[in-house]
Amino acid sequence: MGRVIEFAVVALAAAGTGWLMRRKHRSRVAAGNVAGIPCMARTPAGRGRWRMGRVYVDGGAARWVPRRGEPVVLTGGRATAVRAPSVKEGISINPGSRIVTCTLGDGAASSDGGIEIAVMPLDLRELLAAVPQADGAAPQTP
Repeated sequence: MGRVIEFAVVALAAAGTGWLMRRKHRSRVAAGNVAGIPCMARTPAGRGRWRMGRVYVDGGAARWVPRRGEPVVLTGGRATAVRAPSVKEGISINPGSRIVTCTLGDGAASSDGGIEIAVMPLDLRELLAAVPQADGAAPQTP
């Protein structure tokens, strides 16, 4: 009987958390005055440190603006992959987020290594609309 109660408590906590996340996302979208997509990013991809910031899209030109530091222009960049964070990455960022890997510049693997942007699943579609996909095909989502 104790296991059933534990399972019920965990299920209620998970449902409550999901409801609160959806509610927060809907209120942010409904407010309309909050600009940008909240995210964490690292550059160069795979080696840099995760930093908080927002992706802004103004007139079709996307850019990532960190809380501190210089903005990274995403114009000409291509989204090449979407994946879930690894266990190690889940320590630094939200383990429920999705990571979009982007190449910068001409689309080739440039010397800077590109950028990885971690967003929550509810913001993923908005980010993929802001950053064009490589070869005209949408990256596969897990």
